[in-house]
Amino acid sequence: MDTGRQEISTNAAPPPVGLYPHARRAGNLLFLSGVGPRSASGVDIPGVTLDAAGAVVAKDIEAQCRSVFQNVRTILEAAGARWEDLVDVTVFLTDMKNDFPVYNRLWAEYFRDVRPCRTTLEINCLPTPIAIELKCIAVIPESR
Repeated sequence: MDTGRQEISTNAAPPPVGLYPHARRAGNLLFLSGVGPRSASGVDIPGVTLDAAGAVVAKDIEAQCRSVFQNVRTILEAAGARWEDLVDVTVFLTDMKNDFPVYNRLWAEYFRDVRPCRTTLEINCLPTPIAIELKCIAVIPESR
């Protein structure tokens, strides 16, 4: 039975850390699962230095932001969507006080011509040693 809902997964983006797809299309709406800055291999995290025990010893929020934005773009494209199709983005930061200024500057760079709605929240931690994660909704024009 066709429910009009399609799972989207791509090897070009980091693998999910649980049992869920990268995205799901329902009609002309595209819902992205939480997207972090991990590399497509799923192992490396740009902008994160870990010690031998796996604890974060240094982070570069700019590198993480650039990587997460690229991962979102990769998933959008795998689903037949474009950056310009984003309509709502929820951003989770683990250190609002220190990371928000850099993230907000990069947001303005990446979203200069595309202005989706945005909510930014500080949270305690994320499932992997990352400092940012995005949850996105896009509207894909019916012509695609």
